[in-house]
Amino acid sequence: MHMACYFRRSIASKLSRALGRSEDAFISAVCAIPVSKKQQSPDFRLSVNTLLRNGILPTNGDLQAQTEALASQLKQDSVVEEIFAGRGVIHFRVSRNLLVQKVLEQLCQERHKFGVKSELFDGLKKGTTVVEFSSPNIAKKFHAGHLRSTIIGNFIANLKESLGNNVIRVNYLGDWGMQFGLLGAGFQLFGCQEKLKKNPLQHLFDVYVQVNKEAENNEVIGQAAREFFRRLEQQEHQALLLWKQFREITVEEYQQVYKRLGVHFDIYSGESFHQQQAQEVVQQLQRRGLLKTTEKGTGVVDLSSAGDMSSYSTVLRSDGTSLYITRDLAAALDRKERYNFDEMIYVTDKSQGIHFQQLFQILLAMGHSWAERCQHVPFGLVQGMKTRLGEVVFLEDVLDEARARMLRNMSQSKTTKEMVYPEDTAEKVGISALIVQDFKGPLGSDYKFDWDRILQAQGDTGVFLQYTHARLCSLIHRYGDGEEGAFDPSLLLDQRSISILQHLLRYDEVLYQSVQDLQPKHLVNFLMTLSHLAASAHRELPVKGSPQAVAQARLRLFSGVCTVLANGMKILGITPVEKM
Repeated sequence: MHMACYFRRSIASKLSRALGRSEDAFISAVCAIPVSKKQQSPDFRLSVNTLLRNGILPTNGDLQAQTEALASQLKQDSVVEEIFAGRGVIHFRVSRNLLVQKVLEQLCQERHKFGVKSELFDGLKKGTTVVEFSSPNIAKKFHAGHLRSTIIGNFIANLKESLGNNVIRVNYLGDWGMQFGLLGAGFQLFGCQEKLKKNPLQHLFDVYVQVNKEAENNEVIGQAAREFFRRLEQQEHQALLLWKQFREITVEEYQQVYKRLGVHFDIYSGESFHQQQAQEVVQQLQRRGLLKTTEKGTGVVDLSSAGDMSSYSTVLRSDGTSLYITRDLAAALDRKERYNFDEMIYVTDKSQGIHFQQLFQILLAMGHSWAERCQHVPFGLVQGMKTRLGEVVFLEDVLDEARARMLRNMSQSKTTKEMVYPEDTAEKVGISALIVQDFKGPLGSDYKFDWDRILQAQGDTGVFLQYTHARLCSLIHRYGDGEEGAFDPSLLLDQRSISILQHLLRYDEVLYQSVQDLQPKHLVNFLMTLSHLAASAHRELPVKGSPQAVAQARLRLFSGVCTVLANGMKILGITPVEKM
């Protein structure tokens, strides 16, 4: 049981006995209170309004009288130290000794499982979650525009996994379509196997640019592209061999980028996998009477509630070839059959919102009720992402720039420790800066990219998170974690220690909030506040020169903070560094 739940359960138990209702009925009405920088905060809040809304209390009673009656019950609970009753809400502090003891005991026992075993998650269905994310187009260098999908999808997969779900990470590559006809025809004209071996994606990019330029004034190239794609669709051996070569070298190159980001996939799938199945989907739609043919000869599904074609989705071209949505339908049906998932989450930019709305509507119309458990997580655009060379195109350029800038900052800092692999540390810290900058606001919002701001060591940045973690690791490495032998909770009753412990009470609620709306900002904000609290405590609660019992207690506190900081960073997709 998470320590916040220890206190929630104690309160719920007291009220349950007094009002004759189950304990679970009161759990959701009790929540931890954010720490205030200006004054001492209560630990928890009991919302009487929530109890009224949930039918736990009669709605025809006097609100103030009901609040005071509940407050008087709580005063009898041994864990409660102080009560502040307002209209419809009760704030209370728990016993300070008990707060210190329970939080640090829990941290010591659970380590990386701290917070995720909370009873708040008991009502959540744990099962198989498919997360489709990143999904770049093959035969091109990894564009910086795919960074957001990659790190957001990774965060969602990490979060679900930490809460006990079986997560399947899918990279659905853009590996089919007319552009491969153009690239295939272009490679036959301008390609070179030698150059392909030396710098594969750059060479394919050069070929694609050249063939596009030529095709503008030469219809013969357009015909050659259509002919190459027709050969691909008919599984012609030589065309397929070239296409497979493009796909394999792309995946190999992308895996190097993913390794730098600390991201992995269980499945590398793609549109090409679902060519034949797409035709089967069309037949299913036909059998169910859902497929209609327009005057232009295209196949559509009517999505209007009135059945008047005021809203429809095109699933078939007039020449009988499938479209992106047809292949997405086939992919969804195939995944359900293969993995029998409980939920599926797609992470793409917000411009694809209508596409996914139509995808889920068609699946429901086909009789697949599980489509209600499919979700699109949209995100906004990054504006002004540039390197010194100008407008950025490739993600590798961004990662190289982040590493180089961070390495320079570290070399100029007086506090930088000696490291065996400074480039590796600079890479990890630079990537954490990119991730935190991206995750600070709502995912649906666009944001302006600013190198100087994201790489600052102070303020709410990824660099500050890493610096705090490294500083705590250094302290623990020097003096130990304070976990051997007994410790005296009364030695951590100062306001700095209490503020940290109060904040840790909220960790399970923050994870719960994150899994409800799949927004990383809650966790980022929590870790930032924890880092600021830890920085203040580090200054004001010295370990060196303190009596042994005091030093031991403080080390236990700092060790707990370090653990939660590392756990939270890993969920965000950040690799914590121990020196910087």
